[in-house]
Amino acid sequence: MVSTTQSPTIASLPSQAAGVRKSRVWMQGLRWGLALLAVATLVTAGWRYAHLRSAPTVRYQSTPADHGPLEAKVTANGAVSAIVTVQVGSQVSGNIQRWYADFSASVKKGQLIAQIEPSLFKAAVAQARANYAAAKAGYAKAIASRTLAERNYSRELALFEQNLADRADLDAAEAATESSRADVGAADASMQQARAALDQAVLNLSYTRIVSPIDGIVISRNIDVGQTVAASFAAPTLFTIAQDLTKMQVDTNVAEGDIGKIHEKMEATFTVDAFPTRTFRGLVRQVRDNATTIQSVVTYDAVIDVNNSDLALRPTMTANVTFVYATEPDAVRIPNAALRFKPDAATVAAMASGAATSSAQGGPAADQRVVWLLDRGRATPRVVRIGITDGILTEVVEGDVRPGDAVISEAMILGAASRKGP
Repeated sequence: MVSTTQSPTIASLPSQAAGVRKSRVWMQGLRWGLALLAVATLVTAGWRYAHLRSAPTVRYQSTPADHGPLEAKVTANGAVSAIVTVQVGSQVSGNIQRWYADFSASVKKGQLIAQIEPSLFKAAVAQARANYAAAKAGYAKAIASRTLAERNYSRELALFEQNLADRADLDAAEAATESSRADVGAADASMQQARAALDQAVLNLSYTRIVSPIDGIVISRNIDVGQTVAASFAAPTLFTIAQDLTKMQVDTNVAEGDIGKIHEKMEATFTVDAFPTRTFRGLVRQVRDNATTIQSVVTYDAVIDVNNSDLALRPTMTANVTFVYATEPDAVRIPNAALRFKPDAATVAAMASGAATSSAQGGPAADQRVVWLLDRGRATPRVVRIGITDGILTEVVEGDVRPGDAVISEAMILGAASRKGP
């Protein structure tokens, strides 16, 4: 018996072919979508890579602002010296016969400290005394001659009045009287001259004794026995004597830019190389107007009085002096390097946005400065008003800077950042 029913497999062939076609179309679309996604990813990565390559990296050096005491100072160099120092010299020339005061010896006013060989001066005194005696004798002789001439004139005048003498005899007697009187004047002058020469010789003899003019201490002795001193043109210095080493002074060389900050009765501190860990104190006694110019550098002398009761300080020691002219017990402080930081245009462009840059480029007043703060990796400028400074730190009197803020003192552009794409 033959069946006439159609086979189900042959009947479903058209629908299966349609499904295969749809599956192929969907796979092809998926491939295109993945390709477009890959292209977009590559484009994005390339753009990001190019952007990172063009954006420079800035490395900052910053210091946090703080608060604390601040002192404004002026420093200068000076030399320690006695308040009164006398250079003892000689007014006569000769050989040193003996000296009686050595270095660091205490001497009294009028004390003999050296002797110049006096033989020549004693001889000069003897000669001057003899000349004076001769002048006195000449003066006495002139007095006697004048007395005789006056008596002769008196006799001739009496005889003339009695018509017993000629007029010529009277005139001769009168002339002799006047001449004798003139001789007396000349003899008196010669006697006075001889007396002055004797006084000078005696004075020169006294100058052979070198005595101390003050009470003090011998700082230097510049002679020795047998040495010849010549006082022909200038008095040679034999000794240097300081009056009182318990009271000293420091002569400082203050620059002309700082001298306006120094005034009398101002406290000063200083150190010397002999005692580097000790600080000496004194008061400014005088600010002298006489300037000293060395290689176009003008300085003024500020004299400081110092108590040296322990005799630690010695003359001519070098002093490193500090004058404190202003203090602030609790100031907001920033380093001076931050005030000196002035980035160029390229650094500013790398550091901040356009708005911040325009703010930083404003013109501050004379007591204002522009500082840069670092906050979360971004630099922003701030205009502040400054106060006193100690040369390292400066006081912020007014401005948006608080203790703990990172203040930029240096910025360096490192260039393009190397970064790999995905």
